[in-house]
Amino acid sequence: MPSASASVEVPVVTIVALCHNHASFLREALDSILAQTYPQLEVWLVDDASTDHSPAILREYAQRHPQWQLLLLPTNVGNCQAFNQALRLSRGEFVIDFATDDVLLPARVAQQVAAFQQAPPDVGVVYSNAELISEAGALLGLHHRPDGAGALQPPPASGWVFAEVLRRYFISTPTMMMRRACLEALGGYDETLAYEDFDFWVRASRGWQFLYVDAVTTRKRKHPRSMSSRAYRRHDPFLESTIRVCAKALALVRTPEERAALAVRLRWEMRQAVRRHRPAEARALYQLLRQTTSPALLDRTLAVWSGLLDRIRG
Repeated sequence: MPSASASVEVPVVTIVALCHNHASFLREALDSILAQTYPQLEVWLVDDASTDHSPAILREYAQRHPQWQLLLLPTNVGNCQAFNQALRLSRGEFVIDFATDDVLLPARVAQQVAAFQQAPPDVGVVYSNAELISEAGALLGLHHRPDGAGALQPPPASGWVFAEVLRRYFISTPTMMMRRACLEALGGYDETLAYEDFDFWVRASRGWQFLYVDAVTTRKRKHPRSMSSRAYRRHDPFLESTIRVCAKALALVRTPEERAALAVRLRWEMRQAVRRHRPAEARALYQLLRQTTSPALLDRTLAVWSGLLDRIRG
């Protein structure tokens, strides 16, 4: 029988700190890793060909903390490929994809590991609430906001959340901790896409449960250079990637509820495409929508959008 003093194995958590021109925020982000209360961290500093002085700052921290790993990419490959390169070299049982314009609160890792340890083994993702901050670090509010009636907006969801992931955005991406087994089962991020989170949510939630922890664990920085702020600009690849993820989701749906949830997503994305004068993308979304919705319902939906039918069927 083990003695009471026998040590309990503490899981290793990998933090992949992804940087591209984050020099203004980088020290605060890296210091927030150092401030973690959790003892077993594996840190990968990954620079995706920054053109500011981010590489010099990363070298400085790597020299001061030789247990940290440094990966300076010579050409810009995007978040998905940069993350995957570090993931393949890392060993943590749990993984955080950490953009270095954000900030980890000190108990972040410890709280989420504790949640994983109390959860079933088919929980692949733990996520939580986030403070939203400006470029200067001023508090803007919370991602999940109390609505005065004892609920949060947007409402978080736990368990088998595939339909919810299709229907709406509710996860604050920077707050996620992922189980390595889940990431490896998916082959990491899809490197052919312009962004990672929606695709990861769709593929992961099909076979793994998600768990929301009601705690603020992260500060997420909002600024005009963020990918989400560029999402629907002309020629930006973000919308094309969204269409491809929706096509993946269509192949994964199993129930009428899931098909209806995907139709909600497609209608929303289609409205954005039309409003941003992206007719080719609107037509592609319409073709997917036709496969999720009855013709009568589709015609009624389109009829309420003035001029939309001519634009996407033209």
